[in-house]
Amino acid sequence: MFEFLSAWYRRYFTDPQAALLVVLLVLSAAILLTMGKMLAPLLAALVIAYLLEGGVAKLAHHGLQRTWAVNLIYLLFIAFMIFSLFGLIPLLSRQASQFFQEVPDMINNGQELLLRLPGQYPEFISEDYISQLILTIRQGLNELGRNVLSLSVASIPAIITVLVYLILVPLMIFFFLKDKSIIISWLGRFLPKERQLLNEIWIEMDAQIGNYVRGKFNEIIIVGGTAYMAFVLFGLNYAPLLGLIVGLSVLIPYIGAAVVTLPVIVVAYFQWGVNPDFVWLMIIYAIIQFLDGNVLVPILFSEAVNLHPIAIIVAILVFGGLWGFWGVFFAIPLATLVKALINVWPTYEDDPKLEAPV
Repeated sequence: MFEFLSAWYRRYFTDPQAALLVVLLVLSAAILLTMGKMLAPLLAALVIAYLLEGGVAKLAHHGLQRTWAVNLIYLLFIAFMIFSLFGLIPLLSRQASQFFQEVPDMINNGQELLLRLPGQYPEFISEDYISQLILTIRQGLNELGRNVLSLSVASIPAIITVLVYLILVPLMIFFFLKDKSIIISWLGRFLPKERQLLNEIWIEMDAQIGNYVRGKFNEIIIVGGTAYMAFVLFGLNYAPLLGLIVGLSVLIPYIGAAVVTLPVIVVAYFQWGVNPDFVWLMIIYAIIQFLDGNVLVPILFSEAVNLHPIAIIVAILVFGGLWGFWGVFFAIPLATLVKALINVWPTYEDDPKLEAPV
């Protein structure tokens, strides 16, 4: 067994570049786990700067000087942030407030609907089961109310955090874009000159993560905007709020679409009941989800590395459990990183000692 492990080590970890890669991976993981919250503004600025870099590169490719390209893209980003802060967020806040004011009426109507089920389908549903279900729902709502109350009590530190983000993050984004070459050159001084493996991984991941982040942003805009227009066309209540959550649901493949369908059905049902408007809205919504998964995603992510659905779900569970929202958002790029590491990891020729011991 010792010889087997020794041969396995020689095959995968004796290359100096592999050893360097292991050190960098361990160091990066340790920094994220120990100082992730402290460095959150820096990480957020890096992500947004990476997203904006695609527009800067395209403008520079068409002949515009990088300085002007950076200024133009940055001004567009600031304009979008101002629109979000003073236009979009207040609208969504009002929508959410109105929705939560109507939740008690929805609960009462839903309870009356559930209480009628045992009389309509006595062979399938019992009164005891409905009573237990209603009790469970009420307990869940009470827990949700306590969580919202605790969140409001802790709102002052949250407001301070938001202010820090609003000041520091845009500032860091500008300097990341403006001094990109200087920062990369400075960081390269701490790495050995022989880093072919790191360069290969960086080239592959730069393309993959760039395609994924920009493609996912476009998918959010297209799916959310299409759903919003459909909701407005049918006159559905809370159309902006529902359109936003439908767009954001694409961040979590497979699971997000299933979860976000529930509020759409609930709002539509309590607004109209089961009538032609409800049926047609559900058909249009199903078509939007179908086109997203079978047409839009293949177009936007045609250059991305294909991952098996099980690998995607496992990545969401693992990285989401480690880093919450950002872990879910970057689950697919991180899974792609793992796949890239496996593909380019230097190995020696197969060693007969690596055969499993009998």
